[in-house]
This record gives sequence, structure tokens and C-alpha cells, in this order.
Amino acid sequence: MAKETVESLVEGGKATAAPPLGPALGPKGVNIGQVVAEINKKTASFKGMQVPVKVIIDTDDKSFEIEVGTPPASGLIKKEAGIEKGSGNPKDEKVADILIEQIIKIAKMKESGLLGKTLKERVKEIIGTCNSMGVLVEGVPAVDAIKLVNEGKFDKEIKEEKTELTAEEMKKLEEEKKKLAAEIEKRRGEFEKLAKEIIASMEGKPKGEIRGKLKEAKIPAAIIDELMPAEGAATPGAAPAEGAAKTAEEAPKEEKKE
Repeated sequence: MAKETVESLVEGGKATAAPPLGPALGPKGVNIGQVVAEINKKTASFKGMQVPVKVIIDTDDKSFEIEVGTPPASGLIKKEAGIEKGSGNPKDEKVADILIEQIIKIAKMKESGLLGKTLKERVKEIIGTCNSMGVLVEGVPAVDAIKLVNEGKFDKEIKEEKTELTAEEMKKLEEEKKKLAAEIEKRRGEFEKLAKEIIASMEGKPKGEIRGKLKEAKIPAAIIDELMPAEGAATPGAAPAEGAAKTAEEAPKEEKKE
């Protein structure tokens, strides 16, 4: 019994017979409409995300099986949290908050791709990913959430494999996300103000010395890079380096010397 496999990347719940899927399936003799319908059924929970799928076709009777992969855990966390990207400074800036039910949902989706043997272990793996993205879990930093899992605080939810949220819970999460975004903006404004004051007070100093002072003040690297001159550019007020390029007036005179 020979089998052929067609692999493709589709948007969750929105696969169509258009390229690349349709043309790849056409020569195989399967019912493309049935294949698309089955893929959409199996990928409905990944709406808005790109999902890897495999269509395994029996070349004798043209029957088929659908195997659905899952997006990276970070992609699933972003979807649950309603954010486009994680925090650029996850230790100090938190961009969203998600609940244990959402963690359980992601752990179940990623079951085959995680190392944990139990759902509880897999839940901790997903929380670990939240830590690197600056996403809170149940209102606390991810490292603290893992401690709560170890203490058994969420044993009931994990045992029941609870994955659904109420409308009220969703509303509270959205409000929390807006609050965190406002805090990040306020914090960034404070860092920028402090950084500009430091740069102005050190005008004419070597750039390395200024950067060191900014780091000492715990200014985030992204803000330092944004406000400091690019490599090779002169720091305001600094004297020209020895051996710097000649002026436009001097250059032609040297060219005439043979």
C-alpha cells in the first residue's frame, strides 16, 4: 500500500484549494474539497496563525489522513495574550497577563512537542516561555507562577484540564494588558528623559564613557542605541580624531601632487 505525503503551511481554519495546497493535491486524485474541509476543522483553534499540515494519501484508494503540527509555543502565547510580540526587556517590562487555563490550553496543543511527561510538567514548560516574553501568569511573574504550580495551587485546573475562560475573565485580561502598556510607555518616557539629561551633561566625553554612565543608570539597551550616535559618528562637542579626513579644500591639493 503506497502512500504519498503533501506538506503545506495554511492559515488556521482558512485553508483553500488555491496555491500552494490545491495544485499540490490535484495530481494525487483526492477530493480536494474534502481535504480542505478536514484541514479547516482540525486547525480551527489556530485561527490567525500559520499552521504546518501534512496530507498523507493512499495512492491505491485515494483515501487520506491529516496530520496537523502546531505553531511555536511563543506564537500560541501571543495569540492567547492578544499581543503582536513579546517584551524587548522581559525582566523589567511586562506586556500582558494570561491565566492558567490559557497555559493549560497551550500545553495541550503542544503536547507532542514538549518534554514533560505529565500535563503539569508541560504547563511549567509553557510558563517558562512566558518568562522570556515578559508575559505574566495569573498576575505574577512567570518564575513565581512556576513556584505556585509546584505548590499545587493550580492542581484542580490542571487535573480537570480546564481551558475555557469566562467573558468576565477575558475582559479583565484586556484591561490588564492596557494597564501594562501604559506603564511601559510611562517607564520608557522616564528612561528617555534621564538618558537625555546624562548625554547632555557629558557632552564632549568619549562615547564609551557616556554609554557606561547610561548603563550604570540602568537605561535599557534599546533606548541607549536609539539616543546615542551611531558607531563612527562624532559625539557632540568631541574633538576630531587624530588622522581624520582632510577638508574638502585640502583634498584636491593633495591629488595634484605627483
